[in-house]
Amino acid sequence: MNFIQDMLDSLQWLTVWEMILGALNLFVLLRYALPLLKNNRLYDFIPSIGVIISVMSLLSGDTSILALLFYSSTAILFLCTVRSIFKPVLKPMSPRFRTVMVIVCVLSTLPSLFALNIAGEVRYNPVSDLSQMSYSQAFLAMNKRLSAEYPFGDWKKIDWEAIRNKYEPLFLQAEIKQDPNLYYKTLRDYLFSFRDGHIKIENENLYDNSAFKKEVGSGFGISAVQLDNGKVLVSLLLTGSPADKSGIKLGAEILSWDGNDVQKALTQTSWSENPSATEGDRIHNQGRFLARAPIGTVIRVEYRNQDDQAIKTATLTAYDDQYETLKKTKVKLKKEDLPVEGEILGQEYGYVKIRYFLPGATQSDPAQALEDKLKEFQEAHVKGTIIDLRDNPGGDDDLVTRIAGHFVNEKKLYEYVSYYNRITGRFEINYAETRTVHPAQIYYPGKIAILINQNTASSGEGLPLFLKGMPNVKIVGFTSTNGSFGIVSAPIKMKMPGGYVVQFPDGRSLNQDKTIQGDSDERGQGGATPDIMVPMNEQTFKMKVIEGQDVELNYALASFHG
Repeated sequence: MNFIQDMLDSLQWLTVWEMILGALNLFVLLRYALPLLKNNRLYDFIPSIGVIISVMSLLSGDTSILALLFYSSTAILFLCTVRSIFKPVLKPMSPRFRTVMVIVCVLSTLPSLFALNIAGEVRYNPVSDLSQMSYSQAFLAMNKRLSAEYPFGDWKKIDWEAIRNKYEPLFLQAEIKQDPNLYYKTLRDYLFSFRDGHIKIENENLYDNSAFKKEVGSGFGISAVQLDNGKVLVSLLLTGSPADKSGIKLGAEILSWDGNDVQKALTQTSWSENPSATEGDRIHNQGRFLARAPIGTVIRVEYRNQDDQAIKTATLTAYDDQYETLKKTKVKLKKEDLPVEGEILGQEYGYVKIRYFLPGATQSDPAQALEDKLKEFQEAHVKGTIIDLRDNPGGDDDLVTRIAGHFVNEKKLYEYVSYYNRITGRFEINYAETRTVHPAQIYYPGKIAILINQNTASSGEGLPLFLKGMPNVKIVGFTSTNGSFGIVSAPIKMKMPGGYVVQFPDGRSLNQDKTIQGDSDERGQGGATPDIMVPMNEQTFKMKVIEGQDVELNYALASFHG
């Protein structure tokens, strides 16, 4: 019964053309499969009408997988019945021929049935081509569409009129000055104001972009971290860099930057590779971009090294470091990295690193790899298991639910999925896409510690969100996860002037109360929050940065004795 209900519910995601095609194809099936209708010459032309409607739908721009499946059903039926247009069958079909037609008609409906099964995920979501408009016209059209279709407008309390009033003059200014860099920076600032990690310029080659390169393409050889008490310490020092030669040491406290209090300097940073959805991510990126500047920029820095209480001043000149400080402070996965691998630590604790929730080049089934590790841990009678999700960018929610099945002994809801319905103009739940976690064959009931950070994003946030609150589970980290848990099935896309293609998530993940889960709100709060919040203070900084200890791992191990 649930399957039938899901099929009926999926009708809401069809376009009008697709609904008509489905009805015509069903009629043709009944016409040839069941001897209920008398022969009528008009019936022979119905498959041809379906072809015409398919062409009209195609010309309207619907080339979604969903539409292509309906087109294929229509084409099969047309090819199987086209002979009757030129040579009408006046006598009843023989039993053998009717059997053949029944089989053909049933097979031809399979693409349509499959389409209904995935209708919500692959529904038609047209690309808005605004590329021929002026900067300001394209912005207004984009803002208008998003005000209706962006999944988190209400959740983030976005004031669309205020956004229009803020950015329209900037786009007009770029338009009047014919300044592509100002246009790009304004577009990027607008997109990043949503604080959503799934929003991006999909064809952006950031490190080669002229505006990015001009403003932050060079560095001074350091990166910084802000402690919980507001102090800013040097967390990365490149050997031979201007900062290194000036006497600045790893762990030095920065007191002022280019004549400004360091706190003010941090707030003036405006660049990052991706939108910062949460406060933890924003603060992290401010420290990374504080010491980025145009090449040749000369600044004065006041600092105090850890082993010296004297306040010193250094004059630094920015040089082209090929973005080394940015690259060294952002994890980049390699193709050869296994999605899942693990070991037993000290013969007492299980440890599993899940880098991403997708099959890898040399590991086709990460869920099976995890199951094998859990078996190994159980046989070794470990005292607890650590699941390391730090820097996990996400992947496939269905894989997450498979993995989560090892940690429950009864069926449990993972998420409802909600999309904007183009017919009703509202967000509707796609019940055919509801994800439920079912208990796996191997059940792990032991103590679990999950390691997270601000780069645990998208589907990577699913496991900690799902397991949070269970009595045997503790989430450990300096910050919450990324706060970007939206759905990207048939993303909102717009072609903008300058050749940029912008992309937005198209769906919401809802919890059992059908409330948005995971995504950050207007205050930058969201994601899975730690049960054990690791402090970022002088002691943990020294352990992590100076001594190279895995501080979060140490806290996780300590949690097993609590």
